[in-house]
Amino acid sequence: MATLLAVNSAASLWGPYKDIWQTVGNALWRRQPEAVHLLDMILKKHKPDFISLFKNPPKNVQQHEKVQKASTEGVAIQGQQGTRLLPEQLIKEAFILSDLFDIGELAAVELLLAGEHQQPHFPGLTRGLVAVLLYWDGKRCIANSLKALIQSRRGKTWTLELSPELVSMTTRFTDELMEQGLTYKVLTLVSQIDVNNEFEKLQRERGLGSEKHRKEVSDLIKECRQSLAESLFAWACQSPLGKDDTLLLIGHLERVTVEANGSLDSVNLALLMALLYCFDTSFIEQSTEERDDMIHQLPLLTEKQYIATIHSRLQDSQPWKLPGLQAIVRLAWALALRGISQLPDVTALAEFTEADEAMAELAIADNVFLFLTESVVVSENFYQEEFYIRRIHNLITDFLALMPMKVKQLRNRADEDARMIHMSMQMGNEPPISLRRDLEHLMLLIGELYKKNPFNLELALEYWCPSEPLQTSTILGSYLGVAHQRPPQRQVVLSKFVRQMGDLLPPTIYIPYLKMLQGLASGPQCAHYCFSLLKVNGSSHVENIQGAGGSPVSWEHFFHSLMLYHEHLRKDLPSADSVQYRHLPSRGITQKEQDGLIAFLQLTSTIISWSENARLALCEHPQWTPVVVILGLLQCSIPPVLKAELLKTLAAFGKSPEIAASLWQSLEYTQILQTVRVPSQRQAIGIEVELNEIESRCEEYPLTRAFCQLISTLVESSFPSNLGAGLRPPGFDPYLQFLRDSVFLRFRTRAYRRAAEKWEVAEVVLEVFYKLLRDYEPQLEDFVDQFVELQGEEIIAYKPPGFSLMYHLLNESPMLELALSLLEEGVKQLDTYAPFPGKKHLEKAVQHCLALLNLTLQKENLFMDLLRESQLALIVSPLEQLLQGINPRTKKADNVVNIARYLYHGNTNPELAFESAKILCCISCNSNIQIKLVGDFTHDQSVSQKLMAGFVECLDSEDAEEFVRLEEGSELEKKLAGIRHETRIHILNLLITSLERNPPNLALYLLGFELKKPVSTTNLQDPGVLGCPRTCLHAILNILEKGTEGRTGPVAVRESPQLAELCYQVIYQLCACSDTSGPTMRYLRTSQDFLFSQLQHLPFSNKEYEISMLNQMSWLMKTASIELRVTSLNRQRSHTQRLLHLLLDDMPVKPYSDGEGGLEDENRSISGFLHFDTATKVRRKILSILDSIDFSQEIPEPLQLDFFDRVQIEQVIANCEHKNLRGQTVCNVKILDDEAAQELMPVVAGAVFTLTAHLSQAVRTEQKQPLVLGPGEAPYAFMLDSSFTSPPPAENPLVGFASIGDSSLHIILKKLLDFILKTGGGFQRVRTHLYGSLLYYLQIAQRPDEPDTLEAAKKTMWERLTAPEDVFSKLQRENIAIIESYGAALMEVVCRDACDGHEIGRMLALALLDRIVSVDKQQQWLLYLSNSGYLKVLVDSLVEDDHTLQSLLTPQPPLLKALYTYESKMAFLTRVAKIQQGALELLRSGVIVRLAQCQVYDMRPEMDPQGMFGMRDPPVFIPSPVDRYRQILLPALRLCQVILTSSMAQHLQAAGQVLQFLISHSDTIQAILRCQDVSAGSLQELALLTGIISKAGLPGILSELDVDVNEGSLMELQGHIGRFQRQCLGLLSRFGGSDRLRQFKFQDDNVEGDKVSKKDEIELAMQQICANVMEYCQSLMLQSSPTFQHAVCLFTPSLSETINRDGPRQDTQAPVVPYWRLPGLGIIIYLLKQSANDFFSYYDSHRRSVNKLQNVEQLPPDEIKELCQSVMPAGVDKISTAQKYVLARRRLVKLINNRAKLLSLCSFIIETCLFILWRHLEYYLLHCTPTDSQDSLFASRALFKSRRLQDSFASETNLDFRSGLTVVSQHDIDQLQADAINAFGESLQKKLLDIEGLYSKVRSRYSFIQALVRRIRGLLRISRN
Repeated sequence: MATLLAVNSAASLWGPYKDIWQTVGNALWRRQPEAVHLLDMILKKHKPDFISLFKNPPKNVQQHEKVQKASTEGVAIQGQQGTRLLPEQLIKEAFILSDLFDIGELAAVELLLAGEHQQPHFPGLTRGLVAVLLYWDGKRCIANSLKALIQSRRGKTWTLELSPELVSMTTRFTDELMEQGLTYKVLTLVSQIDVNNEFEKLQRERGLGSEKHRKEVSDLIKECRQSLAESLFAWACQSPLGKDDTLLLIGHLERVTVEANGSLDSVNLALLMALLYCFDTSFIEQSTEERDDMIHQLPLLTEKQYIATIHSRLQDSQPWKLPGLQAIVRLAWALALRGISQLPDVTALAEFTEADEAMAELAIADNVFLFLTESVVVSENFYQEEFYIRRIHNLITDFLALMPMKVKQLRNRADEDARMIHMSMQMGNEPPISLRRDLEHLMLLIGELYKKNPFNLELALEYWCPSEPLQTSTILGSYLGVAHQRPPQRQVVLSKFVRQMGDLLPPTIYIPYLKMLQGLASGPQCAHYCFSLLKVNGSSHVENIQGAGGSPVSWEHFFHSLMLYHEHLRKDLPSADSVQYRHLPSRGITQKEQDGLIAFLQLTSTIISWSENARLALCEHPQWTPVVVILGLLQCSIPPVLKAELLKTLAAFGKSPEIAASLWQSLEYTQILQTVRVPSQRQAIGIEVELNEIESRCEEYPLTRAFCQLISTLVESSFPSNLGAGLRPPGFDPYLQFLRDSVFLRFRTRAYRRAAEKWEVAEVVLEVFYKLLRDYEPQLEDFVDQFVELQGEEIIAYKPPGFSLMYHLLNESPMLELALSLLEEGVKQLDTYAPFPGKKHLEKAVQHCLALLNLTLQKENLFMDLLRESQLALIVSPLEQLLQGINPRTKKADNVVNIARYLYHGNTNPELAFESAKILCCISCNSNIQIKLVGDFTHDQSVSQKLMAGFVECLDSEDAEEFVRLEEGSELEKKLAGIRHETRIHILNLLITSLERNPPNLALYLLGFELKKPVSTTNLQDPGVLGCPRTCLHAILNILEKGTEGRTGPVAVRESPQLAELCYQVIYQLCACSDTSGPTMRYLRTSQDFLFSQLQHLPFSNKEYEISMLNQMSWLMKTASIELRVTSLNRQRSHTQRLLHLLLDDMPVKPYSDGEGGLEDENRSISGFLHFDTATKVRRKILSILDSIDFSQEIPEPLQLDFFDRVQIEQVIANCEHKNLRGQTVCNVKILDDEAAQELMPVVAGAVFTLTAHLSQAVRTEQKQPLVLGPGEAPYAFMLDSSFTSPPPAENPLVGFASIGDSSLHIILKKLLDFILKTGGGFQRVRTHLYGSLLYYLQIAQRPDEPDTLEAAKKTMWERLTAPEDVFSKLQRENIAIIESYGAALMEVVCRDACDGHEIGRMLALALLDRIVSVDKQQQWLLYLSNSGYLKVLVDSLVEDDHTLQSLLTPQPPLLKALYTYESKMAFLTRVAKIQQGALELLRSGVIVRLAQCQVYDMRPEMDPQGMFGMRDPPVFIPSPVDRYRQILLPALRLCQVILTSSMAQHLQAAGQVLQFLISHSDTIQAILRCQDVSAGSLQELALLTGIISKAGLPGILSELDVDVNEGSLMELQGHIGRFQRQCLGLLSRFGGSDRLRQFKFQDDNVEGDKVSKKDEIELAMQQICANVMEYCQSLMLQSSPTFQHAVCLFTPSLSETINRDGPRQDTQAPVVPYWRLPGLGIIIYLLKQSANDFFSYYDSHRRSVNKLQNVEQLPPDEIKELCQSVMPAGVDKISTAQKYVLARRRLVKLINNRAKLLSLCSFIIETCLFILWRHLEYYLLHCTPTDSQDSLFASRALFKSRRLQDSFASETNLDFRSGLTVVSQHDIDQLQADAINAFGESLQKKLLDIEGLYSKVRSRYSFIQALVRRIRGLLRISRN
C-alpha cells in the first residue's frame, strides 16, 4: 500500500502532461524523426488521460490520513530512498488545494512540491500560487496536445505534410477517442469551465496573486477552452461529425450568447465554424473521382436519417438565444441542401432538397447577413484562422452562385423600398419603419469580409472575371493565338453580380455597394480589376442604361462630382473676417452626400494603396486631376471627418515617390498647414486652427491623425530639402514645429471623447519623428547657418528636421521630458496586465519613443563632434546623462529603471524589450553611469526583483516560444523570434561590457554577486537554495546545458551559434576576473559539473558558422585551462585528473547514456555492446579539437586595375578600415563603395563621355572600315557592360549606318541611364559627363541633313505614310521606349539638374531635355514637366535671369556663363513650344508675360557705325555688346514666333500675350523696325520681328486682351498697333521697292569663306522680311474687310513706284503729305516683278547645285577647293581628297537647302502680291466712288463712323486714309487702269504661269496663281463708264 501512496515529485497532474505536449510538438511541428516512436509510446501510456479528458484523481480517505500524518511520519517520494517529512503549512495548503480543484490529496501535495521546485522561475509568487499555475498548465498541455493530434489527421480540408505512418497513427488514436464520446466531453467542458467562476473559487481561498499571476491564470484557462473548441473545429474540417454529434453541437449553439460588444467569443466562433464545416458541400464542384471518395466519407449522405433529423431540428420554430446564429446555421443548411440537389440519384431526398428556398428565406428573415457582419466577421479571432475566412467566403459565394433567384428577389425588394422611401420623402412623411435591408447587409458583409487579407489569400479574386466586357474574346482569344479559356461558371456568376448590382443603383444601397467594392478591391490584382471596372463604367461607349452620364459608380462620375463640389464650395470660401464662424452647416454637402463621398474616398484609397498602376493612372489623368481637386476641397469649409478622408486619400497617392515629390510642393502651395504668415491676415488659417478650435472642442481628432499619416507617408516616399523656397525660409521646419508643439507636446492635455484616440494621436506623430530621425545622418553643412535670399533680405534657412529632433532630444526639452514620461506611463499601464482602450497604439507609441532614444544614442557622438567643430552657439548634453536626470513626477532618477522595466514584458511585447535592451547596452559603456545604475536598480527591493526577473525572462525567452503551425502567420512568428534572439544578444553584450568596468557594475548585480560586501565573498547557489533568486548566470548556464545529456551536444551551439559564443565568453570573463573567479569556479565545479559536461562534446562542428564555432571552442578551452591551473594549484587531484583524462586519453570515455540506467542498461543496446566488445583506440580529444581548425590560409590576389592608379585605390581601401570590438581589422565595404564612388565616378564618367563621342562620330561619318573599338577603348565598353557585343566581322564593309540597327547600342543607352540614376542626388559633375554622353548617343539616331531637291515632294501622301521605317526612326523609337521605361525617376533627376546646380550641368540637362522632348511622340516627358511644376520653375527663372543678363550688356562683361545658360533655356522652351500641347502649357505658365517683364530687352546698345554690310574684321572670341544683345533678344523673338505658330487652339490668347510683349518693349521694337544699319544680325532681328507682328499686330487681337481696357488705354494700344503697321509698310518700300538696299545683291560675288554664308543669310533675311510684310498686309485686309464693297485699302491707287526709274523714290505728289503716308500699289507690282526675276535666278542656281551634288567626284579641283573653303576657311590643302568630298557635299547640301528656302519665299511673295493687287484693283475699279460725287463721300464717312474705328485701323491711319480717299478722283482711277495694263503685261503673266508650272504645283496651292492672273486680266479689261 505504501508504494501506491508514493509521491511523484514532478506532479502527476503537470509533469507527464508537459512531456506529452513536448513530444507532440517535437513530432508534429518540429518534425523530429526520432520523436515519432516516442510519441507512439507516450500515447499508448497516456490514452486514459485523453479518454477521461480533464478528469482529476478523486479525493481519498486513505490519502487524507496519510497526508495528515506526513509531518511526523513523512511521505515516500518516487525514485528516492526513505521518506520526507512535510511541514505543517504545506499540509494545510494541500488540503485547501485539494478542496479547491477537487483533486486527490496526494495530487495536491505533488503540485505544491512541484510548485516549490519551480518557484525560482516565478519570482514573487508563493508555492501555492505556482501550484495553481501548474494545475492549469497541465490541463492546457493536454488540450493543446489533443488539438494538435486532431489537426494532423488525414482529412478533406488540409494536410500537414507529415509522414504517412505518423498520420495513420494519430488518425487511429483520435478515432478511438471519438468513439468514446469526445464531442460530448468537449462540449461539456467548454460549458463548465468558466473563467469568472474559477476566479471566484480562487479568490475565496486566496489563490490569486499579483496582476501578472491573475493574467497568467486567466490566459491558461482561456487557452484550455479555446483549444478544446478548436479540437472540434479541426475534427469537423478534416472529417465532419456524425448525426448525434452534430445534434449535440446544435444543442450547444442554441444556448450561446454574444459578448458585450456584440461579437461571438472565440470559443463559440470555433464551435460555429465546426458546425458549418459539417454542412460543407463545396467538394461537389470538384472532379468526379475525388467527389465520389468524399461522398462516402460524408455523414450527411452516408448516415440514414441524418438529413431528416437535422432538417426537422433546424425547421423547429423554437427560437435560439441568438436568432442570428440560428439564421447562419439555417442558411448553411439551405445551401448544403441546394448543393446536394445537384448530385445524381438524390430523388429520395426530394422533400428536403426542395425545402432549401424556404430555409434560406427563414435565415434571411432573421437578418443572417447582419449577424454575420456584426458578430462573426468582427470577432477578434476571425482573421487569425485561415479556414474560418474560407468557410464564410464559401458560404457567401454559394449563396450568390446557387441561389440567383433569391439574390434577384433581394435586389427587387431593395428597388421597391428605395421607391417607397423616395415617395415618402416627396410627401414629407417619415419613411416606413418595416423596411428590410437585406441587400445592404449582404453588401456590407462582403465589404467587411474581404477588407483584411492576413494570409494573402485574395479570395475576392473570384468576384472578378478577367474578361471584362471591353476585351471580348475576339481581341483576347484569337489575337493571342489561343481560344481564351472560359473562367469557371461560379466566377462568371459572381462577377455578373458585382457588375449588375452597380447598374441603376437605388440611392439606398449606393454606399453599401461602394463598401462592397472596397472590400473586393483589397489585394494587388483585385485592386487592378476594380480600377478597370470604375474606368469602364464611366466611359459612354459601354451600353450603359444610365444614359449619357455614365454610371454613378465610376471614376468619371466621382471626380466630376468632386470638381463640382469644389467649384460650388469655393464660392462659399469664408472671407478673412468670417473665419471664426468656421463649419457653419455649409449649404454645400449634406450628411448623405458626405457619407457617399467618404465611402468613395475610402474605395479610392484602397485601390491606389494596392495598385501602383492605378495610382499613377489616376494621378496623371488630365481631366480628373484628383490631387488638385482634393487639395482644393481641403481649403473649403467642410467637416473635419471628410477632410480626414481626403488627407488619407492623398496619403495613399503619396506612396509613389514621383507623386509625393509634387505633393509636397502642392501642400506648401495650398497652405493646408500655414507655413507663411501674411501680415495683413487677422487670423491664422489651416489645420492648426482646425485642431485648436474645432477638433479640441469636439474632442475628436480625425483630421490631425490623417494629416500626420500623410506626412508620415510623404516623408518616407520623397523628402524635399528646399520646401517652400521663395515664400519663406526653405525647409521642413514649420511642419515639424506643428507636429511637435501643437500635436505631440499637447496630446496629453487635450480631452478625448474616445479614450483610445489619445494613443492613436501619439503613435502617428511619433512615427513621423521616428522616420525623420532614422533617415537623418548628421552632415557638416547642417552645422553652418545657410543663408537664403527672401524678398530682398538675407535670412537663415531652416535646418533639416533630423537636426532639430537631435537638438531637442539632447536637451532637457519638453519633448524629451514628455517622451520619458510617456515611457513611464506605458510601463505602468503594462504592469496592470489589463486590457484598456488603445493598448496597441500605446505600445506602438512607446516603441517609437524607445526607438527615438536609441537613434539619438547612435548618432549623438557624430552630432556632438560636428557641433564642437562648428561655430554654432548651441549647447547639448549626451543623452545618457540626461536620462540620469530627476523625474519631476516621482522626484527620483528613475528614467533608466523605467526603460529597463520593459524587459519584464519581453514575452508579451518583444519589440519593446528589444529596444529597451538596446538602450541599456548603449548606456552601459560608461563607468560612472554603471555605478549610478546599480544604485538605481537595487534601491527598491521589489523593483530590483522585477528588473532581475525581466532580464532573466528575456534570456530564457525561447521556452516561451510555442510551436506555431508552420504554415500560418509564420512571417510574424519568424520576425518575433528574430527580435527575441536579438534581445538576448544585447543583454549578453551588456553583461560583457559591464564586466570590463570596475565593481560595482550592472553585470555583477544581474549575475547574482554580492554588491555590499567584497565580490569574492559571494556564495553562488542554485536558484531557490537559501533564497537565492534565479539570475542571469542561471539562465546562461541553462542555455548552454540544453542538449548536453544527449548525443548531439549543446543545442545552442547548433541553433544559435552567436548566442552560445557570447554565453561562453561571459563565463570565461567571470572565471578570468580575479574578483569573480573563485565563487564562479566553485559553483560551476560543484553544482553544475559544467566543464566536464561541455568538454565531452568537443569538437563542435558547424560548417555554416565556422568562425563562431571556433570562438565558442576557444572560450571554453580558455575556461578549462584556468580550471586546470586552479585545481592543480589547490591540489584537487580528482578534478584535475578527470578533465585531463577526458582531453588526453585515447580510450573512449563511457558514452552518454540515454536512459537513467547504468552499465547493464548500456549493454542491452547494440551500440553499447559493440563498444565493449572492441574497446578500440580513438583519437585523443585534444587532437581532434586541433583537427577542427583549418591551418591553410588563402592570400588575396593583388589588385588588377586597368584604369586607376593602384596606390590611389589602396589608399581608398585603407581609409575604410577600422578595428571591430574584437580588435580584428575589417574593411567597411559600404563606406568603401561610397568612397570609391566619390573618387572614381568622375574618372569613369569622363572616359564614358570620350568614348560615346568617338562612337557617335564613327557611326555618323559612314566610316568605310568596320567599327572596331581601338585597343585602348575596348575595356571602357566592358565597363559600360560586360556583354557588349563583339565587333562586327570584317567582311561587313558598310558599318556606317548598318551598325545603327545594332542592338548593342541599346545596351550602351541602358547602362548610361542606370549610371545616371545611380548618382542619385549628388555627383552633378559626374552627371554632366553622362548627359554629354547621352547627347552624343542620341545624335546617332538623328537623320543627317538631306538636300531638298524639290523632287521629294512629288511623292503622294500615301507613299509617305506606307514607306518602311528607316533605321533612324527605328533607332529613335527604340531609344525613346527605353528612356520611357525608366519612368519618373529619370525624369526627376534630369529636370532637377535642368533647374538648378552647376551651369554646364544645367545647359547639358536642358539640351538633353530638348532632344528627348523632340522625339517623345507620347509626350510623357512634357506631361511630367508640366505636372511636376518644373516647366513653371524654368519659366519663372527667366525673371531672375533678367538681372544677370543686364550686367552682360556692359562693354566689359563679366563671365558669359549666364548667357549660355539662358540660350539653352530658351532653346528648350522653344522646342517645347513646337508641340501644340507644349505651347498651351507655356501659355498657361505665362512665359510671354515673363518675357514682357524682363527689362534686358529694352537695353538695346547703340549700333557702332560699321561698314555698309557690317563686314568688319572677324570678331574676337567675346562678342561685341550688340552681338550679345542679339544673342539675348533673338531667342525671345523665336520663342514668340513658335508659340504663335503652334498654339492653334488658343491662338488669340497667344497673340494677345505676344502683343503685350511687343507693346511693353515698344521702344526697342520700333528701333529695330527703323532699321538704321543693315547687317546680317539686324536683318535677322527684322525678319523675326516682322514675322511676329504679322501674326500678332492685328487690330482684332485687342478685343481678345484679357485686361480691362478703358477708352484711353485702348486708344494708346491702338496707337501702338498703328505705329507697328506704318513701320512695317514702310519697310516694304525699303526692301521690296527700288531702294538702294536692293543693290546689295549686285555686290561682287567672289567674297570668300565666312562672308559667303553671311551673304546667303542676308539674302534669306531680306526675302523673309518681304514675305512677312506681305503676309501682314494680307492679314490686315482679310481681318478688317469682310466684304469687297468696304475694303480697307493699304495702298494708294498710284503705280508711280514702278513708273519712276529705279532709285530712291522722288514723290510727284505734294510734299505736305507726311512721310508715313500710304505707299502706292506700284511697290506691289515692283515686288512682283522683282520676285519673279529672283525666282528664276534661284531656280537655276538650285538646279546647278543639285547636279554638282550628284557628281561631286567629277567636279574640277578648283571648284572643290572653293566649296571646301566656305566650310573650313583655313587648312583645306592639308586634308585628304575623300574628306574634301565630304566637306564639298556638306557645303552643297547647305546651298541647295538655302536656295530651296528662297524659292519657297519667292513663291509665297508672288502669290500674296497677286492677291493684294487683285483686291485693290477690284476695289478701286469696281466699288470705289471717286470724289466727284459728294453724297457718296458722306456715305463713306457715315460708314466709317458706324464701324468702330479701332476695329479696322488705328485712328490716325483712318484719318489719313480718309484724306487719301479724298484724293482719289476719277482721273486717278483711269490712270491706274492704264498704268496697270502696261505694268501687268504679257511677259510678266507668262513668267508667273511658268513659275506655277515649275514650282507651285509641287509645293504650294496649285493653280492659285493661274486663277488670280485670270481675274486681274479680267478687271483690267473692264471699261468704266
